Amino acid sequence: MYYNHNIVLVGPMGAGKSTIGRLLAAELGMIFFDSDREIEARCGTNIPWIFDVEGEEGFRQREIQVIDELLQSEEPVLIATGGGAITRKENRDVIGQLSTVVYLHTSVEQQLQRTAKDKNRPLLQNDNPRAILESLFEVRHPLYESSADLIIRTDKQTPKAVVKTIIKKLKNL
Repeated sequence: MYYNHNIVLVGPMGAGKSTIGRLLAAELGMIFFDSDREIEARCGTNIPWIFDVEGEEGFRQREIQVIDELLQSEEPVLIATGGGAITRKENRDVIGQLSTVVYLHTSVEQQLQRTAKDKNRPLLQNDNPRAILESLFEVRHPLYESSADLIIRTDKQTPKAVVKTIIKKLKNL
């Protein structure tokens, strides 16, 4: 199947956006970008360092610019965004106008399992990651939901099963 429109994956950290994004892009014949990895490549450093030096605001400004630039591509692209990208109105506006938005919904429990050993997540480097994830869910879930063209639950599903579900639902849009 070839899909001729941009796709943006949104959802919390640990939902599987990067893994599912790579697989989905391959199935659909699309170019894949992970917005966080793209920011790191352009800055020549990792996200925790950017957060330390520029703070979250500096990182979010870079994220807005990268997402906008990627969506302006002449070829359809599939972008896996960082979990907080949805918090910026500029990102919600551009992804809503220039892409099909897929919300990969997952539980806090699943997020904890998937992110337990990941040191590249600045917001979780504290004594109570569950409380952080629950707090982020409260704020971000309504934004993910209101921005989404499709909502896909990823709990207890393999990435390949999620990709099949997304492709099936894309055909019905």
